[in-house]
Amino acid sequence: MSDLDTTTTVEKTPRQTVRFPHIFVVLFTFICIAALSTYLVDAGSYERTTTEQGRTVVVPDSYTTVPGEKATLLTPFMAVFEGMKEGSSIIFFIFISGGAFGVLKATDVLQKLVTSVSNALSGRDIILIPLLMAMFAVGGATFGLAEETIAFIIILAPILRMLGYDSITAAAVPLVGAGAGFSAAFMNPFTVGVAQDIAELPLFSGLTLRVIYWVVFVGVTIAFVTRYAASVKADPTASPVYRNDRRQFGNSVPPRGHQTLDLSDKLVMLAFTGAIISIAYGVIRHGWYIGEMSGIFLLMGILVGTLSGMGPSRIAEGFVDGFKEIAMGALVVGFAYGILIVLKDGSILDTILYHLETLLADLPSALTAISMFIVQLLLNFLVPSGSGQAALTMPLMVPLSDLMGVSRQTAVLAFQFGDGISNIITPTSGYFMAGLAVAGVSWSKWIKWLAPLAVTQIVMAGGMITIAHLISWT
Repeated sequence: MSDLDTTTTVEKTPRQTVRFPHIFVVLFTFICIAALSTYLVDAGSYERTTTEQGRTVVVPDSYTTVPGEKATLLTPFMAVFEGMKEGSSIIFFIFISGGAFGVLKATDVLQKLVTSVSNALSGRDIILIPLLMAMFAVGGATFGLAEETIAFIIILAPILRMLGYDSITAAAVPLVGAGAGFSAAFMNPFTVGVAQDIAELPLFSGLTLRVIYWVVFVGVTIAFVTRYAASVKADPTASPVYRNDRRQFGNSVPPRGHQTLDLSDKLVMLAFTGAIISIAYGVIRHGWYIGEMSGIFLLMGILVGTLSGMGPSRIAEGFVDGFKEIAMGALVVGFAYGILIVLKDGSILDTILYHLETLLADLPSALTAISMFIVQLLLNFLVPSGSGQAALTMPLMVPLSDLMGVSRQTAVLAFQFGDGISNIITPTSGYFMAGLAVAGVSWSKWIKWLAPLAVTQIVMAGGMITIAHLISWT
């Protein structure tokens, strides 16, 4: 239970006859399915080559079958360990950032800050939802904000719950906001930049139409989440995670009364704000990633504890408390990576790509652009990395688009929408699954809640891709 939340007696919940399995059970099941697939799918591989920019890409028409490594009885269990190794940087980032916010929570500064914000907005705090989502959407569109959302969920989850919203809202503001901006990105170097480079297009070309698409796509997404948040604020029992939130966090109510920040509190907030600004600047200007961000958060935790008057041992205890709260979210990453480890070791990823490519090539030319989008959407479940998926698929999609009369710019658009939309759906996306775990939302509840928005986004993306194809966008 978070010590930021005001807790009252928790009502007993009625016994449920059917419960969705724990997320570790779900992910381990996917690992077992992946292991079984090594016996059902032929192993194969495409040749790779290195471009002048030093990027490894697939050579079209180079697919051949290769001897495959079949999974053994021990493979699914080893995959968890190997997945932990593969995702270790993200896992330790989650632990360190969670520990730092454990120290921040122990200062009670956030409690006072939320009280001040609630009083200042006088019931109009719903405006925070679209403002924050727009900020995250800009980050997704410009510097590929993705893994970084985990840290913001750690910050926002207790704050939004104290303001009367639920855990789905806390997860959706960063994840869905950044995801929408990432999907319709106009200057994301990791998706648009990489894909356009492989397609031999000018970097960030077609900017005008991309910006228009971004505004529409992000606007509809923000409206969906804001409407949901308002309904939960008005009637907390309307939330699909109402009982779960009460069980985990108690009965969170908007703070009341008047609280002021003293000098120590202001210095703590200054250290916190400075850390966030430093990270944003470092990511944008110097290409910082997990290592640098972890260092800043560790420094922030120590500074915050010192400025609030904590001794070294109390600061350490705050870190440990943060570790405990964030542990499941961190370990989820390893399980998600374990699925990909099995698929890669079995050499069946390229085989799946080959069959999807063959299926797409046999479709009518009028449907090729939409088909590319659908293929990219499906492939993101196997390759949940924007730059990785671009390097894997664009060398195949570019010549295919030339043959089928689809512009290369449209092929890039189909890739980025397909890659982006499923980032907040697929259980193989480590940062997404970790974000849900940190917010305290089960994958099954999330998928059920997200389904209407996901369908809307897919329809919007399909329409935008069709328009781009019809106007021969170049």
